[in-house]
Amino acid sequence: MPARRFPRSGAPRRVATLSVHTSPLDQPGAGDAGGMNVYIVEASRRLAARGIEVDIFTRATSSDLPPVVEMSPGVTVRHVSAGPFEGLGKEELPAQLCAFTAAVLREEAQHEPGFYDVVHSHYWLSGQVGWLARDRWSVPLIHTAHTLAKVKNEALADGDRPEPRARVIGEEQVVAEADRLIANTEEEARQLVRLYDADPARTLVVPPGVDLERFCPGGRAAARRAVGMPEDAVVLLFVGRIQPLKAPDVLLHAAAHLLRDEPALRRRLRVHVVGAPSGSGLDAPEQLQKLAGDLGIADVVTFFPPQPPERLADHYRAADVTVVPSHNESFGLVALEAQACGTPVVAAAVGGLRTAVRDGVSGVLVDGHDPRDYATAVRAVLVRRELLAAGARRHAGLFSWDRTADALVAAYSSAAEEMGRAPRPVRHSAIGPLRALPGVQVAR
Repeated sequence: MPARRFPRSGAPRRVATLSVHTSPLDQPGAGDAGGMNVYIVEASRRLAARGIEVDIFTRATSSDLPPVVEMSPGVTVRHVSAGPFEGLGKEELPAQLCAFTAAVLREEAQHEPGFYDVVHSHYWLSGQVGWLARDRWSVPLIHTAHTLAKVKNEALADGDRPEPRARVIGEEQVVAEADRLIANTEEEARQLVRLYDADPARTLVVPPGVDLERFCPGGRAAARRAVGMPEDAVVLLFVGRIQPLKAPDVLLHAAAHLLRDEPALRRRLRVHVVGAPSGSGLDAPEQLQKLAGDLGIADVVTFFPPQPPERLADHYRAADVTVVPSHNESFGLVALEAQACGTPVVAAAVGGLRTAVRDGVSGVLVDGHDPRDYATAVRAVLVRRELLAAGARRHAGLFSWDRTADALVAAYSSAAEEMGRAPRPVRHSAIGPLRALPGVQVAR
């Protein structure tokens, strides 16, 4: 089947978005839901506002879920039955990719040929499905990795498990096959080229955005009342999934250092942790609470479940500093959301956080994960908070989901034009070309 060109507008009419392991309807901050969920939701809404219909395919995790949900005008979530509804971790999902792919292909087959113009896959599991859909439909495959196994394995936290070899191989295959790779930052683009032999000409940098209407400065006193804290408190905030990769333990150790150095601060210090155990953090779901007790700071630490966006904005506005001590982040949307609310950030100088936070202007970047360094950085931010808060608002204002959507449309269009001119030469992944077993013919 020859590749098709988009209508004269240069934009696709309909995009098949693939999110195998986590639904855009899930609450970020728990399970496998995080920044990727926010990305898919916000980008899809902006694409729909441009007249581009988006179908999001995700795995059904409950028999109570309806097959089809209209998330917002022009954006439809399709729940795909692939394996048992509950109890499957990401490491078990590769065995269900065949079932998931079949459901995606069947949905397209119910329509006239050419129903979807583009496939956009998120995370490597979705990329495996997208690769097959691309070949079946003769449309471009756009892939956003969000995290990379080789990068994560280079910066493992204590107690975290390395990503399996099967994921590494799967990522190598998707990188080799995708028509466009969307990286969040220049550093991620370099990692794709260096670690995965990605084609630089097909690797584009498209920064994520932030909802500047929802996450914006507001009354600090009102926000503190909304989340139940004293107006004169000194508030340190962590938002995210509770797992070794995100390193919330670094914040607790840093808080203990602050109190040892300044015991009188105990009357005012509050540490708020917003999130739920995830990933390897599920192995010891109460470990962070136990750590707070062992450090003697349980009286100043409060744990909150994941919050809906409007409530989360109150937590950001109420905080003096948001701390993001992750061992790795492809971008770090929490840091951007906090800054949009006028709250400076102390963050690890890793991955996309070096882009999300402007060191010395919107917050402070810290090399390494020594809690004493984070305590020092928090003190520095508290001294210059008003100046850094203004810088945080300005920096966050440089990022918007509208700009992200415009760049994605441009990527879709350029990939389709390239595909229409001539088939892309076959590239083999790092595991080499397929070879036939005796008596077996490999389809080419």
